[in-house]
Amino acid sequence: MRHDWKRKNPQDWIAQAMGSFESSGIRKVFDLARKLKDPVNLSIGQPDFPVPEPIRRAAIQAIDSGHNSYTVTQGLPELREGILARARETLPPAACEDRSILMTSGTTGALVLALTCVLNPGDEVIGFDPWFVMYPNLTGLSGAKFIAVDTAPDFVPDPDRVRSLITPKSKAMIINTPANPTGALWPEEVIRALAEMCLEHGILLISDEIYSIFSYDGPFISPARFNPQALVIDGFSKSHAMTGWRVGYAHGPTRLIEEMIKLQQFTFVCAPSMAQHGAIAALNVDMSAEVASYRERRDFIRRELAHDYDIGRPGGAFYLYVRAPHGRNGSEFVAEAINRNLLIIPGQVFSHHDTHFRISYAATMRTLERGVEILKEMAKV
Repeated sequence: MRHDWKRKNPQDWIAQAMGSFESSGIRKVFDLARKLKDPVNLSIGQPDFPVPEPIRRAAIQAIDSGHNSYTVTQGLPELREGILARARETLPPAACEDRSILMTSGTTGALVLALTCVLNPGDEVIGFDPWFVMYPNLTGLSGAKFIAVDTAPDFVPDPDRVRSLITPKSKAMIINTPANPTGALWPEEVIRALAEMCLEHGILLISDEIYSIFSYDGPFISPARFNPQALVIDGFSKSHAMTGWRVGYAHGPTRLIEEMIKLQQFTFVCAPSMAQHGAIAALNVDMSAEVASYRERRDFIRRELAHDYDIGRPGGAFYLYVRAPHGRNGSEFVAEAINRNLLIIPGQVFSHHDTHFRISYAATMRTLERGVEILKEMAKV
């Protein structure tokens, strides 16, 4: 049987869902960094300290001992039990009665699995503006819609405003505090209100806790304390500088974790074996000195820029979300900064508003000092 049609070019192969994706604005800045000579790089959202030696040693030993093949899909039992034991120490018993765990290929892998397993076309995911860049894109990949709740000017959501946006289509809500890009540490009463709201309406609460260790102005509070059905996503990338190792995890209701395990069998298969062995060692490595160092860097850059810039109150993570001075456009301000060899990220990457830019202070003090001087000069214009 003869067919008279054919796809004429490679563009015809591309799925419609990919039309909602753009190359990450962050990635574009990273690519630019490789082309500049000695840039002042305050764009990269990854720790600048080395992976602690006990973790490196454990991974090397695992490789030398032949642990180079697949693990079970859900991850090494010793690692999973260690993480769940920590969860039981911080969460109430009711939150742990039906809580299973899956090791994933980074927290991104956990997000992909979770959203793919729960979203149907037409569903809605409630998130917050500014957002982490993956949230709306991964939502759209399933044909669902990302509903962004504006949190300006303090970057803490108003629970009443969130409640007004809930519809029968609301399927999930993504919470991230301490937050990327704002560094905002939400008050306990806000976290509790959102957690209980999701429980009341049968909405899956996804808590992205990758920056939980970097909580400077108060203790970290997981929304799972107030919602036993919450899905917690975390990992070792930021806390132990293991970004390239790709070891994340998710723990939550057993029924959901079962589906995520099933999907991982047909996608990521498992988290990297030797990296999981390193993560076992990471469970017993004290990172308090590194956290204290980042708190000092946050305080330094806030103090230096407070006179010229509106910075807000970043209580955690390692980012400052800064308003461009004198009412200037955020993207244009970033373009000027790059012309001065300073790499920062335009706020439009994370928001419907083009008013801010993101600074990462996961950099050496010398780099921060150079960046501060450039930003002070730019504020004079």
